[in-house]
Amino acid sequence: MGVDTALFDLDGTLINSEHRSLAMWQMLLDKYGIDCDVRVFMGRRSRDVLPGLMPGRDVEQLIAEVFGYDDHPDLPEIVPVPGAAELVRKVAAYGSPIAVVTSSWRDWAEERLVQVGVRHLVRTIVAAEDVDEGKPHPAGFLLAASRLRADPGDCVVFEDSLPGIVAAKAAGMRCVGVATAHADEELAGADLVVADLTGVDWPPFT
Repeated sequence: MGVDTALFDLDGTLINSEHRSLAMWQMLLDKYGIDCDVRVFMGRRSRDVLPGLMPGRDVEQLIAEVFGYDDHPDLPEIVPVPGAAELVRKVAAYGSPIAVVTSSWRDWAEERLVQVGVRHLVRTIVAAEDVDEGKPHPAGFLLAASRLRADPGDCVVFEDSLPGIVAAKAAGMRCVGVATAHADEELAGADLVVADLTGVDWPPFT
């Protein structure tokens, strides 16, 4: 096996944004009287989720409505996941290439990586608009590996969501589950589960 390549999810993995995002989606579901587990949005592109929940409605309009809740005073603050910046710097110092594979849009990813303080260390971002099929399809992870000229078997994915873990394993990659929004046992599909990124070794598998 070659030098491990690190592929990071963003929301819930490098930044603690999932609880804020889920609160905003819950506001939308409540408005339209939709009764479902709001975690259906975790790890997936909203444009892939909304047609099944709210058929016939304009997806772009619904997404705009959700963004309209962004200034609600009761929403949780967006902060880096503990250990995120330190781990990314550790990976870069080791000489391993780094990508971010996210179900969010590129502009959001760029801003959040600057917030974490690691944008300059990330060689490529695969965002929602870069693939035809989002997680749990492996397309995003495979595209990131291709851009970095890495064999999928040499890639380690850091993911907090179930669709992301499914996508990573479908791509033939090893996966570290980050339990920022799920119980450890819910992430059993990952090869290793950690509470956050504090103290995670690189490479994490020997």
